[in-house]
Amino acid sequence: MTIPMLPFRILVFLLSCVPLALLLLDIATGSLGPDPGQTVTETLGLSALQLLIVTLFMTPLARWTHWSGWIKVRRMVGLFAFFYAALHLMAFLQFILGWTDLWATFTKRPYIIFGSLAFLLLIPLAATSTKAMVRRLGRRWKPLHRLIYPAVALVWLHFIFQARSDITEMVIYGLVVVFLLAIRGYWFGWHSLVPLRAAKRR
Repeated sequence: MTIPMLPFRILVFLLSCVPLALLLLDIATGSLGPDPGQTVTETLGLSALQLLIVTLFMTPLARWTHWSGWIKVRRMVGLFAFFYAALHLMAFLQFILGWTDLWATFTKRPYIIFGSLAFLLLIPLAATSTKAMVRRLGRRWKPLHRLIYPAVALVWLHFIFQARSDITEMVIYGLVVVFLLAIRGYWFGWHSLVPLRAAKRR
């Protein structure tokens, strides 16, 4: 399988922009429903979760298709996931809880705690995503970026704990995450899922 990288990168970039574009369209047309703030917040958060899952899919896709192009766009998809997560956090504070007494806000309910911890884990991933940081961190870069695994799990818990009635969608996302983590553990060893743990030298 061979696809020209530049068109593929552009396609992935545009697809990653689709959730935000659709949300902006809904805002412009007044199609957000009776609780616009809640809709905006949930849409941004769900987009972050979906893109994190897509990021996890890149390695399996590379192995299944024998094409490294998936790995080359993984960083961009991951940064988009962080972008949506940051927008989700700002929308959550702006439309739902407010900006005052942030400590009380972020320690009030389990789903808020899980979401906050997930975002904190994503920050070092985004901050060290550049090629310069990859070179600077060297062997430490991969163990650090395994933080994506607990981050995805915490994002899922963030959503499942605030689900009101129908949790079918979140259960499906959870099963997909478990599947992706399981095949990675099977391929590379379960130690490869442990963040900040350096690989053993042979």
